[in-house]
Amino acid sequence: MFAPARIEEWKDLKFGMFIHWGLYALLGRGEWVMYNEAIPVEEYRTLKDRFTAEKFDAAAWAQTAKAAGMKYMVFTTRHHDGFSLWDSAGSIDNFTSMNSAAKKDFVREYVEACRAAGLKVGFYYSPLDWRCPGFFFPQMYKKSAMELRQQTHDQIRELMTDYGKIDILWFDGGEDGWLAWGRNFNKVDVPRVPRETPLYPGFWGGEELNEMIRTLQPGIVVNNRCGQPIYGDFKTPEETIGNFDTDYPWESCMTINGIWGWVPDKKPHSLRWVIRSLVQAVTGDGNLLLNVGPKADGSIEPLQVERLKETGAWLEKYGEAIYGTRGGPFRNSAKGGMTWKDNTLYVHVWEWDENEITLPKLGGEIVSVQGLTTDKVNYSINDGFLTFSVSPEDRNAPDTILKIELDGPIAPWAKQSGAWHV
Repeated sequence: MFAPARIEEWKDLKFGMFIHWGLYALLGRGEWVMYNEAIPVEEYRTLKDRFTAEKFDAAAWAQTAKAAGMKYMVFTTRHHDGFSLWDSAGSIDNFTSMNSAAKKDFVREYVEACRAAGLKVGFYYSPLDWRCPGFFFPQMYKKSAMELRQQTHDQIRELMTDYGKIDILWFDGGEDGWLAWGRNFNKVDVPRVPRETPLYPGFWGGEELNEMIRTLQPGIVVNNRCGQPIYGDFKTPEETIGNFDTDYPWESCMTINGIWGWVPDKKPHSLRWVIRSLVQAVTGDGNLLLNVGPKADGSIEPLQVERLKETGAWLEKYGEAIYGTRGGPFRNSAKGGMTWKDNTLYVHVWEWDENEITLPKLGGEIVSVQGLTTDKVNYSINDGFLTFSVSPEDRNAPDTILKIELDGPIAPWAKQSGAWHV
């Protein structure tokens, strides 16, 4: 890890908005449509002439994130299709939003909106580019492969130089950038080299790239998905909640409706699902980056906006048990977990199959016990063990939260080896 102080600030944020948006939204078949359907490069390129984004409003995006209780945003500046959503001089064949029907630098408007809303600014960037034969066959098309590598370095320099302070850089493509991983277009039936096995380690010039990033943006945090030897400041489990880990920072990236790019008629997950995903991540000492995929016109679907507002309303009531906390001290389970800060321990229960729960012995004397999600908590303390229960209707909540004050700080005994078995 390169910026421990900055990582601690990032961990305090807990909840962020991921935004996948680009030309693929015009087709409404997901962000991998170009690859999955083997759309010819020149045919796909013509989509830029239809990309008007007439309802794009970065301020509305930022206000939606803020209403959801999110503290940061991460925007797909360029996805695997190679289309850059800013005025990029380094783009191969000028495949940019400034050269589209919209004629806008969407990245700039996004950055300005984030800052105005008080949100941390994150950039997603993919070094992949399906337009380049050198991505699929780097030895056969060496010139193309080196152009691809140069594009990555040039564009990262632009993003790190032209938009002021950037808080988060979110690479995609795996630690090896998936170079030559997808030689065949049929990604379902054709065996491929495992992503963990780089065919061309060091191809992306990771050491040089890392030095440039850290020099231009010394306070930035970077994920772990770009070429060796960058391992990143935090890990990024995808569409799953990461394992409890207090030693290495992590963030689960998940979708609000099961797909990254816009697809019509994909209803969002329930409020219960969103809240539980967030709580499970935070009790595991991680963050949650929840993705929305705006339509081609730039608007976020109303059902997704409504779900996010509902999440924000829940966080307005119970955010003290989320923001600025750390996971543990005992490992979470399939039924519940804990968060803490200073002298305060928050117990989260999202699955009740017993009438009462007994906690492991804590590393301090219990001073007070109260419910956050209910004011009807029955509890007893025997030989240092706290046993508690709530009413049946309170057990139906997405997350039952108990607040416990101890007589001293939790930090000295926070890293417990045992799990909390509820």
